[in-house]
Amino acid sequence: MKHISILVPRGAAALSCIEGANTAFTKANDFLASFGKPPLFDVKLVGITDEEQVYDRLFHVRPDQTIHTATKTDLIIIPAVNGAMNDVIAANQEFFPWIVKQHRAGAEVASLCVGAFLLAATGLVAGKRCATHWLSVNEFRKMFPDVELVSDKIITDEQGIYSSGGANSFWNLLIYLLEKYTNRELAILASKYFAIEIDRETQSPFIMFKGQRDHQDESVKKVQEFIENNFQDKITVDQLSSIVAVGRRSLERRFKKATCNTVSEYIQRVKIEAAKKSFETSRKNINEIMFDVGYSDIKAFRTIFKKTTGLSPLEYKNKYNREIMAMAG
Repeated sequence: MKHISILVPRGAAALSCIEGANTAFTKANDFLASFGKPPLFDVKLVGITDEEQVYDRLFHVRPDQTIHTATKTDLIIIPAVNGAMNDVIAANQEFFPWIVKQHRAGAEVASLCVGAFLLAATGLVAGKRCATHWLSVNEFRKMFPDVELVSDKIITDEQGIYSSGGANSFWNLLIYLLEKYTNRELAILASKYFAIEIDRETQSPFIMFKGQRDHQDESVKKVQEFIENNFQDKITVDQLSSIVAVGRRSLERRFKKATCNTVSEYIQRVKIEAAKKSFETSRKNINEIMFDVGYSDIKAFRTIFKKTTGLSPLEYKNKYNREIMAMAG
C-alpha cells in the first residue's frame, strides 16, 4: 500500500490541486478494482494542525492527519498556494521539517504549480531542476537562485522530487506518478477518464511574454519600452546604450539582472510574442508575419519560434487562430 499525503496548507490554496490529487489516486484504486486487483493507494489529507482550512471563503477542508500523527508516508503532494509568496512560506513553514524528515526516510515529494515555492523553501531542490507556473518564473528565480528553474517544462523528476508547470498541468504530473506507481495501462485509462493529454512535456505554447517590469532600474525600463515600441526594426545594444547614456557592458549587466534575459533574448521574445498574437488573430501568412516582426530569414524565424513556443509557426497558427479553429469545429 502506498501512503499518499496531500498537504492542507494555510492560506489561499488552490482547492483544485487538493481535490484533483485526491480524486486521481482514489479513482486509481477503482481502476485497479476493475482489473481485479487490490487497492494500492491510501490517501490522507495532512495539515499542520487538525484545524480545518477555508478556501475561497466557501470550501472547508479538514485534515485527516497532522504532521504530528502522520509518522510515515510514501508520497507528499504540495498543492499550489496563491498570494504573496513570502507570506505563504511563513504561514506554512511548520511543514518543512516534516517534509524533509519524511524525504530522508524515503518519501517522495511532488509540488503542483506554485506549490514549487513551498518545495523550494524546504531546501530539497537546491541545485536541482524545478518547474512552476510560467507567470511566476521571475519571482521564483529571485527567491531561489540556487534552484535550476526550467520554465518551459510541464514535469520535472529529480530522483523522487517532482514538480509541475502552470495551472492544470498538475494533472500531467499526477498521471505521470500513476504510471510510475502502477503501469502504462492504468495511466492511459486515467488520462482518458480525466480527458488529460498524456505525455505532454512543455508549457511553452501557453506562455505569454509580458515583459519583466518588476524591478526598479529606470534605465532598463526605458530600454524595455523602446524595444517594445520598435521591435520590428533592427535594434543594437550600442543604440540602446546611447538612448539611456549607459555604457554597453554596464547596460547588458543591469538588463540581465533586472529582467533575467539578455538584451538580445528580450528582443527575440518581444518579436515572437507579437508574431504569436498575429498568428492568433490575423489572416496573414507566415512570411508576412515574419517580416512584420522584423525577421527576414524564414529558417531563423522558424527555429526561434519553435524554440520559444514548442510549436512551429504553422502548428501554432492551426492551434490558436480563431478562424481556423472555427472551421475545424
